[in-house]
Amino acid sequence: MRVSLLQMQPVSGDVAANLEKIGRAAKAASAMGATLLIAPELATSGYALGRRFEAVAEGRDGKTVETLSRLASDTGIAICVGFPESDGEVVYNSSVLVRPDGTSEFYRKGHLYGPAERAAFRPGSEQPVVFDLLGMKTAMIICYDVEFPEYVRTAALAGAELLLVPTALPVGEISRRIADQVVPTRALENGIFILYADLCGAEGETGYCGRSVIVGPDGDEIARAGLGETLLVADIDPAGYDECRRQNPYLEERRTELYRLG
Repeated sequence: MRVSLLQMQPVSGDVAANLEKIGRAAKAASAMGATLLIAPELATSGYALGRRFEAVAEGRDGKTVETLSRLASDTGIAICVGFPESDGEVVYNSSVLVRPDGTSEFYRKGHLYGPAERAAFRPGSEQPVVFDLLGMKTAMIICYDVEFPEYVRTAALAGAELLLVPTALPVGEISRRIADQVVPTRALENGIFILYADLCGAEGETGYCGRSVIVGPDGDEIARAGLGETLLVADIDPAGYDECRRQNPYLEERRTELYRLG
């Protein structure tokens, strides 16, 4: 399975311009034989909008999802993108996965990061849903969610083999450790692939870490971006990690009677 990951600098508040960037990446990825493209958190709008999210948020039947669905159909690849989702008067930090056949999956971010996100969005209230994507059991979470080991483990226990993580990781030394250390650890401890797609550059005073990565179930990097706009393309082989899972059977050997989680 050939997958692709777009690390991009968003055009703040300009949905059309951001969708154009995603469209160019989808066409390039398709031309290179990829069957999946993942873009970052809030890639369609930009991340640092504050109250302006209310003006650009759309429902699941809005033009943004319609445009992405048409793009998936035209390019023949599945596309996962973060977008601000409106539901009545409520706005969620969401992601959508659109397939070439017109079907789709949605997810609402469960763990909101910092006062700006908590002021702009309502947190999602449902666990990650596992769905079939190109023959792999797949789930979506968003950015800060991956930093909670219980949450990723929940998806893995539900059968996820592939985790899609649109991200807007802020620049900083601690943030870099999330991209370089935490994400590979989540992959290893759960025996899953992780596609972690970050924004890059800056929106006003908000800078992004970049360092997007595709990680295998052994915790090793399959492909890693630097600081600028990048399209990563890599082949992943689920069967190629059977020995890794045999040596590290964390899911099967858990002793839940010893755990006291609050």
